[in-house]
Amino acid sequence: MHTVEAMLETYPKDLGNVDRGKLTACIRACYECSQTCTACADACLSEDMVADLVRCVRTNLDCADICATTGAVLSRHTGRDATVTRAALEACAQACKACGEECEKHASMHEHCRVCAESCRRCEQACRELLATLG
Repeated sequence: MHTVEAMLETYPKDLGNVDRGKLTACIRACYECSQTCTACADACLSEDMVADLVRCVRTNLDCADICATTGAVLSRHTGRDATVTRAALEACAQACKACGEECEKHASMHEHCRVCAESCRRCEQACRELLATLG
């Protein structure tokens, strides 16, 4: 069992009607995407053509921060505000969409951008799937 699942299982209160599978997948995707975007930004800074990657670096760093924050918001359940949770998920999905599109522009030249674009797409999808279950 992954620690995300273990922490959800050990939460002492009822989580309500949330789909635990989608919640788990989304938390994992958010943290994975945050790490991937951080690493991609760092790799971009190491490229000889770094001046051409400024927008990619910025988009990566914004996405990394938003994903990390969303993962944290989704990990807290006590006194949860559904409106804030939905807003975080919507922001994360949008950041991942933008970052995925930007990284895709560089994917044929930079493998790290291809990997990052895929991670962003997975996270965007996980956020949208969880949002759809929240009503």
